[in-house]
Amino acid sequence: MQHRIVVLGAGYTGAVAAGRLAKRLHREDVTITLVNAEPDFVERVRLHQLAAGQELKPRPFSEMFAGTGVELKLARVTAVDVDRKTVTVSAAHGHAPEELAYDTLVYALGSGWNDGGVPGAAEHAHELSSRPGALRLRDRLAALSAGRPVVVVGGGLTGVEAATEIAEARPDLDVALATHGVLGDWLSEKGRAHLRKVVTRLGITVHEHAAVGSVEADRVTTRDGRTVPADVTVWTTGFAVHPIARATALEVTDRGQIVVDSTMRSVSHPDVYAVGDAAMALGPQDKPLRMSCASGVPMAWQAADAIAARLAGVDVPRVAIRYFQQCVSLGRGEGLIQFVTADDRAVDRALTGRMAALYKELICKSAAWGVANPTMGMPSRRRRVVRQETLSPAHAETAA
Repeated sequence: MQHRIVVLGAGYTGAVAAGRLAKRLHREDVTITLVNAEPDFVERVRLHQLAAGQELKPRPFSEMFAGTGVELKLARVTAVDVDRKTVTVSAAHGHAPEELAYDTLVYALGSGWNDGGVPGAAEHAHELSSRPGALRLRDRLAALSAGRPVVVVGGGLTGVEAATEIAEARPDLDVALATHGVLGDWLSEKGRAHLRKVVTRLGITVHEHAAVGSVEADRVTTRDGRTVPADVTVWTTGFAVHPIARATALEVTDRGQIVVDSTMRSVSHPDVYAVGDAAMALGPQDKPLRMSCASGVPMAWQAADAIAARLAGVDVPRVAIRYFQQCVSLGRGEGLIQFVTADDRAVDRALTGRMAALYKELICKSAAWGVANPTMGMPSRRRRVVRQETLSPAHAETAA
């Protein structure tokens, strides 16, 4: 018998988890199947660059996982039955749905854009949470003539990066940013000052305290009645998790995130682990980890190490996940590295300018390299799987 591990989703967290599991576990005792709808890895943190007209390096999973023992299944997940321990997937080209059985499930289906129920947003706004969405936005921007208005809605990381990237790539467009509060209110004083300096230099009009209440084909209207012209509206106000988890018997939050413990194990179904945006895990000060690559990759490491340890019947490592910085690109030549406390609150220290842009680029390249080289960079630990039915009481207590 082999222990069947199925990993759902191959974004940063799913791909990292699958690769780390392949490194940690003896492949004669374990099968690892990675399910993803697309054949290539998508660098989600660079989708604003793709939308602005830049090309991203292709990263096919067939090359990344060659020789690792990870089986790649190109299919879309349509259902999860945590009582029967099965996953239903639907492949392309009209193939019949297929059912995959698992012994351990790693749920990493991530999140997509969230229109927040704002009237007209789904019909008229563009999203940046997926490669198809970024490509559609790129084509729409390319079709705009000089002087046409573009409005980015949302003043968080994604919104700031999108607005500055578009403004730098297309200085002929009239780019605006609409934010619910004050521009950069999540940054330190130094960080806010630098952000405002770059935004001003790029000619971006900032609409503060401008919560958008509706979107039309040629404008957005704020809740207090202001109208902002927009040939293109880019929606970056937040993310919504994949809906499949909510349809299962798993314990989930009101947002549909799977509730997990410190090892990323479901609190209701111990054979299920959840990582990345799909999971609700607590970090320092018992604050929920935010949806981000900075949270997702350590979560994937934690889950993979916990699974490998429990299957081997050894102590489960528990490493606290904490934050160090928020990395923001402000076009290709400018950046902002906002240093933060362990629980993600801004401190006075911030790196700005060209050095910050290089720092952010290094972080992005390192993350992509880690995904593209899943079994490198750490010692191999090929312990055989200890079958659950033969666990000694001491091992059973450790595994619990």
